[in-house]
Order: sequence, then C-alpha cells, then structure tokens
Amino acid sequence: MTVIGVDDTDSRQRGMCTTYLAARIAERIAAAGGSIDERLLVRLNPAVERKTRGNAALAIHTDLDADRAGAIARDELGPLAETDDPRTSPGLVVADCDPDEIIDSVAQFARDAVREFHDLDAALELAADAGFEAAGWAGGHGRIGALAAVGAHRAFAEWTYELIAYREFERCGTPREVDDASLFTAADDAYPDAWDTVDRAEDEAVCVPSAPGPILYGLRGDDPDALRGMVAKIDSEPVERTALFRTNQGTDAHLSDAAVDDLTTLDDGRAYRVDCVVAGEPETRAGGHVFVPIRGGYGDPIAAAAFEPTKRFRDRVRALRTGDELTVCGEVSDGTLKLEKFAVRALTRTTLTTPTCPDCGNRMSSAGRDQGYRCRDCGTSAPGKVEVEVDRALERGWYEVPPCARRHVAKPLVRGGFDAPTHPER
Repeated sequence: MTVIGVDDTDSRQRGMCTTYLAARIAERIAAAGGSIDERLLVRLNPAVERKTRGNAALAIHTDLDADRAGAIARDELGPLAETDDPRTSPGLVVADCDPDEIIDSVAQFARDAVREFHDLDAALELAADAGFEAAGWAGGHGRIGALAAVGAHRAFAEWTYELIAYREFERCGTPREVDDASLFTAADDAYPDAWDTVDRAEDEAVCVPSAPGPILYGLRGDDPDALRGMVAKIDSEPVERTALFRTNQGTDAHLSDAAVDDLTTLDDGRAYRVDCVVAGEPETRAGGHVFVPIRGGYGDPIAAAAFEPTKRFRDRVRALRTGDELTVCGEVSDGTLKLEKFAVRALTRTTLTTPTCPDCGNRMSSAGRDQGYRCRDCGTSAPGKVEVEVDRALERGWYEVPPCARRHVAKPLVRGGFDAPTHPER
C-alpha cells in the first residue's frame, strides 16, 4: 500500500484547490491500474497564519507502488499548483506502507497539526525517520500538512464525508451557475444526514464557494449515499468530475479540553472547550461585534466574542447575564476567545432591583448612602435592593454559530453526541 499526502497548492487570490489536485491524482492512479481505497480531506489548525480559508491537506490511499504513485503525484502537482503566489508553497509526502501501519509519531504529528503549530524542519526530520519521501516546491512549507495528511488515518477516530463537485476547469474565475431552489430542496431532503449545505435564515448557499477555484459545490454529511443523492437533485452548470472524501470536518477535532481556573493562561492560536462564568454584561461594539467577559474559578476575566459574521448567534450572546455558568468553545486570539458554540449550564434567574412601595406601588428612592430606600409619598422604607425573578431568553443546552459562519472543522449540533440539550442552527 501507498499513502500520498499533498498540501498548499492553492492561492487566496489565484484560486485552485488542493482537493482538485487530489482528485486528479487519484484518477491518474486508477488509470494506471491502481485501486483507490480512500481520499482523505484533513482540516488542520484553523489559526495557522499561512493557511488559505479551510487549511486542508489531502491524502490518497492506493495499492499502486510508491514510486509510480509518487511520480504521478509530482506530474499532476507541477502544472496545477499556484506557485506564482509567494504564499503558495506546495508539499508532497509519499509513504510506502499501509495506512494502518503509519508509525505512532506520525499519527501524533497529525493529531497535533489540528491543535498546535509545527515547523518545517521537524516535519522533514520526522518524515526522514519514518522512511517517507518528501518533496517541496517554492520552499515546500506544505510538507508539514502533507505529512499530517499521511498520518491522519491513525490520528482521528471520528470522521464525516464531503462530496465535491468540480466545474469545468476553463470556467474557473467566472460566476458559478447553481440553481438555488434545487439546492435548498436537496438540502431539506437530505437533512440531517447532510448538513451545512445552506443557511436558511440567511438564505445563503453555504456549500457554493466564492473563491476563484474549481469547486462548484461541496456537500457535507455523515452519509455518503445521502450526498450522492443530493447531486442528482441539484441543477447547475456542467460538472466536470466529483470526488468523495473522508474528512475530520464537523468533528471539533481542533478543540482541547482545558481544565483551568485562570482563563488568561489559555494560549493564543489554540482552540479550547472550557468551563467558565459570565463576569459582566455583554457589550455590542462598533461593527456589530458582541463581547462578553468570562472568567474561571479565579484570575482576571477575558473577553469572549461573537463577531458580526456570526449573525443571529450574537443575540444568544447578548442574552447572557452576569453569573451564568457556561462551557464555551473557540479559538483564542490576542487574548480573546472567538466563540464557535457555548453550552448554558446554569442561568441566573434573579436580579437585584430598587424596591417598590408596598402601599402605593411606586418605585422607592435612595434614602442616602447606606440608608436604604424610602417612598417619597408614603414614607415607607426598605433596607436595600430586593431580589426579583427575571425572564430569560436562553434555555439550558448548547447554542452554535449559524452554518454561514461555521468553521469547517467545528461540529454542528445536529450531529449529536453533546452532553446537554441542543439548539441547532439550520
């Protein structure tokens, strides 16, 4: 068996897509007489600065011998990679072994690649120790992701699927032609086996990208047959080819459980699942971004943020109150936790308010510093503020950003497996 890993062939400005390269490599291998056991689409740490939008690396599992498979991969990569972009730095790793026999250190490297940061020298040393061939273009920084893709099969226990339809290559850079009505119908028919296809509240086709690459649309879900059935229902411009990938998308593989009392110790560039308490009232700032202070058992609070692109999720954050107990998930950047989802564990259901006069029903006034409150009309008094019940717009359970704002690797609530009731967004 042979495992081929590729990464970093696309460009934010010029387009292309490494999944397209992987699909082409797989077809060439099949034409050469090799079988394709699987294609893997592996989402790596979304905080990596060098990434394009999804930070995906790709792997191909085949029974074609490593020399022939590697030669095909190099032959396809050369003309397709967008190396005119100075940020594009392709990498290729070829492993002459069964995916199940990838050594532990490479599997751990893949696990860490979705939560931590690796440098190129360490990746090359590990690839050499494992006896893998590694090749790079324009600096070859993509060899980090390529090695992670090689180790991914052993690294992750939870998988989903993405079926990608590619447009005719000469159409790249032109507006995509996908009929929204048929797409929304296909999404409704396949839900919840297929998810994050559309955002119904925003009336947005989430699965249709805007970047100038070869992807026409990408359908995500837990059931490959459901995804294949959707393709037959979607009216669009001609589809050049399709490819099914097993992927760690939608699994929360990037989140680390953090049992910390001082949230200021959380590291930038990492994503966490952490328990906390709301330490102040939410604030909407310029641009429509919503910030709320949270803290652990001790230490200074940090800000949790729901940025404008998260749309209606911001209303969930605005509904939080001081003292609410939460579990929050998201990436820490410049000391701020960027919310992806949160669970309400306990809600503050009372608040202190100025008392009302029991005789006339009017609100009392302060009687002076540390002297309680007094009704100006009746002369009745009260020693201090009183506790009253308040209605809450939130319930116990998990809330998430909508599909239009969801990171590829973040787990949608509709997939289940959460430890409290869920309130999925569609």
